Amino acid sequence: MFTGPQFGNMHVPMTAENQTIIIIAIVVVLAIVLIALVLGARRRSARLRDRFGSEYQRTVETVGDKRKAEADLASREHERQKFQTRPLPAGLREQYMTQWNAVQSRFVDEPAQALSAADDLVHQALEARGYPVGDFVQQTAVISVDYGDVVNNYRQAHQIMVASKDGNASTEDLRRGMVLYRSLFNELVEAERVTT
Repeated sequence: MFTGPQFGNMHVPMTAENQTIIIIAIVVVLAIVLIALVLGARRRSARLRDRFGSEYQRTVETVGDKRKAEADLASREHERQKFQTRPLPAGLREQYMTQWNAVQSRFVDEPAQALSAADDLVHQALEARGYPVGDFVQQTAVISVDYGDVVNNYRQAHQIMVASKDGNASTEDLRRGMVLYRSLFNELVEAERVTT
């Protein structure tokens, strides 16, 4: 028979009142733990939404499960930490801007070649900033951590460029691809933007 907790040589009898107090205490502790977990999950969601911008919602919709999507985004943050990114020096930034203007001017006469050149220039800027440039999926995952609001533009521009190489892109598609590439390019060469 359980007589209750023992403190030193003193026994506390287990009465119905003591049992009720212990049950209430357990329920209160469990409620506090549950509230802490819920608040922690909300804070994590809010932090990821702030960090990834529109990429957060796109990932949730693509994955179809908020927890899995947030785990994917957290994994991207972890992967991003492997890369030491840096801002572009002023001279290189100006060089890239001059090259972009030349690529844009080329679009009138050679839209497909201009789009391919825009893709190359974005890759050069990514590499100069310290981002991965090999595997496209890894590249976009890492970029999404710092440029969540424009990384999907980059994905779409890349799809248009691939379609163009296969001969399956209209001039309007190519124009749209240039605009989409420009959104990431502008972010990459922006002077004040230093990512963490």
